[in-house]
Amino acid sequence: MAWRLFFSSRTLTQPPRENPNPISLLLRSTFATSFLVTKTPKKFKKKRKKPDSPRTKPVQHTSTRNPHFESLVERDSYFRFLTRSKQFLSQQPEHILRLDDAGKLHRELGFPRGRKVTRFLQRHPLLFQTYRHTDNKLWLGFSDLMEELIEEERAVWDSLEADRVNKVRKLLMMSRDKRIALSKIHHCRLLFGIPDDFRDRVVRYPDFFRVEVESDGKRVLELVNWDPGLAVSHLEREFMVNEDKVKRAFKFPVKHGKDLDLDQDDARRLNVLNMLPLVSPYSDGEKLDLWSLEAEKYRVGVLHEFLNLTLEKRASIHHIVEFKEEFCLTKHTYDMLKKQPRTFYLAGTEMNWVVFLKDGYDENGNLIDKDPQVVFNEKLYKYAEMKEGELESGLARI
Repeated sequence: MAWRLFFSSRTLTQPPRENPNPISLLLRSTFATSFLVTKTPKKFKKKRKKPDSPRTKPVQHTSTRNPHFESLVERDSYFRFLTRSKQFLSQQPEHILRLDDAGKLHRELGFPRGRKVTRFLQRHPLLFQTYRHTDNKLWLGFSDLMEELIEEERAVWDSLEADRVNKVRKLLMMSRDKRIALSKIHHCRLLFGIPDDFRDRVVRYPDFFRVEVESDGKRVLELVNWDPGLAVSHLEREFMVNEDKVKRAFKFPVKHGKDLDLDQDDARRLNVLNMLPLVSPYSDGEKLDLWSLEAEKYRVGVLHEFLNLTLEKRASIHHIVEFKEEFCLTKHTYDMLKKQPRTFYLAGTEMNWVVFLKDGYDENGNLIDKDPQVVFNEKLYKYAEMKEGELESGLARI
């Protein structure tokens, strides 16, 4: 009996057998092998490259880039901290500034916001130094070498004062009302090699300048006497020497109507009549029809003369915009200069471009005529690139 009970208990505990069903077997086999199926990887779409914005898009295509001009723009960017800090500290008492305050003056000292000023001081160890004052605060100042260079630069300014006065006179003669705000000239003073204290020096020349104070307190520099000898542009002088060269420098093509029925030679002869900008930059451009060919020739001539007055025959958009009203320029100045590639070269980006006067440079990108101020600046840059311990060997090279 015992073995029967044991057998019957095992039988009761076993699960009942299911009848084989073809559909269930198929489902089971599908479910069991689903994990063996290799899934195809999803195709990831390539992210579209964002189009360059005017802030980052280069003016020149790779095929037309001039490495010499582009490197000068990069050099200016690298030495921006040196240039602005030299200007700012030169105007401070004792040429010193508390380091905590310097960190807040990123715009005045020429370094990006959020960066530490000490990082940029380390670039030029021979020109700047920090020291702890009696108040236990760190201060920033010029090195002894930099103080000597500052005095040397002042001597350069004094020796060139007559030339700088004539530059300002020519700027006033080109301006619409023969008057320019002193603040604008001061803002662009490095462009022309004008000394920091030029606003105080103009009183020495009452035969040339008059300072008027407007109702809002703004000081404006006015021209006193017109000088016909100065009212001759560099382009006009060059035209007297080499007429063909000047004619080839600019192109002002005219769209001819079909009814003229001009062949290629006749069209070329007609265009030759419109090549040379005969409108003097010292004439009254305000009287010209704003969108006429004559007005465009006038604006091209003004910018050509403006660049000739600069130390390095180049200027940035920020310098040109300062004199937009005075020179009757339009918002299409960028496009106007791009249409004259024989004479002008635009470097940098579309939003922050620099225009070069190509005739002022040789084939290696070097200035043909170097102003004494330019020679001093190049000397300063050489010192700025030296590290501690390189001074003696560097002096031999300079």
